[in-house]
Amino acid sequence: MRAAELLRRGRAALLPSPDADWDARALLADAMGAERTALARRLADEVPAAQAEAFFAAVRRRAAGEPLQYVLGRAWFMGLPFVVDGRALIPRQDTELLCEAALEQGRRLGARTALDLCTGTGAVAVALARLGGLAVTATDISAGALALARENARQNEVSLALYEGDLFDALPAGLRFPLITCNPPYLTAQDMENLQPEVRREPALALFGGADGLDFYRKLTMLWKPALLPGGWLVYEVGAGQAADVEQIFRKNGYAQVHTVPDLTGIGRVVLGQKAEI
Repeated sequence: MRAAELLRRGRAALLPSPDADWDARALLADAMGAERTALARRLADEVPAAQAEAFFAAVRRRAAGEPLQYVLGRAWFMGLPFVVDGRALIPRQDTELLCEAALEQGRRLGARTALDLCTGTGAVAVALARLGGLAVTATDISAGALALARENARQNEVSLALYEGDLFDALPAGLRFPLITCNPPYLTAQDMENLQPEVRREPALALFGGADGLDFYRKLTMLWKPALLPGGWLVYEVGAGQAADVEQIFRKNGYAQVHTVPDLTGIGRVVLGQKAEI
């Protein structure tokens, strides 16, 4: 069967999704071992039966609501490739703002080390190590997520010090850092009830942040302050509408220079606070 006919059938199977054409093209290119941008030049190609079967299997998974990145088994973050599956959240473009803010603060501080909490796929930790040249320690409560982070570190040719555990218990005593990053679970109870079907395929452990979505910010801001060096920065990603509350949490815990970084639409997505230099 020619690629053009496969694409037509795949697109039809994915309708009425508005992403039907995009997804079908991505899945077909993957099955054919081609770059998506090169697919248009190969639509007249006869596709081997094994590749056609792999394509239709992938289309069925996507049609059943599995996220495209899970079906493909990969995602891109800060220009770097990452292996993704159901063990951790899919890296999202919003989180690149967190990484950019942390890299900027790291450069200003002349930081050599950093700590990434709730690391998941290791996307932020790997990017800090690869793009910022930092020696990064990362923690997560999920052994599966840490295994994925380890694989992504290997793929991107960086080394991470990975620790499994809940909150402050994850890290050996005495370690201190000039920079701590975290993209914690921040969805509210109402958010969890209204999740899109494909987001329900991602780990709830990495999504739910308590009734108002702020549970982890309250705990982490206090617990991890001793792990910050004087003058060091704690950098959070936050959900839409949460920036002011997280700023208040920072101030209640004695952080200085607390401020929010908005995304391109003006929504506060990253909140930072500095530990006083005492």
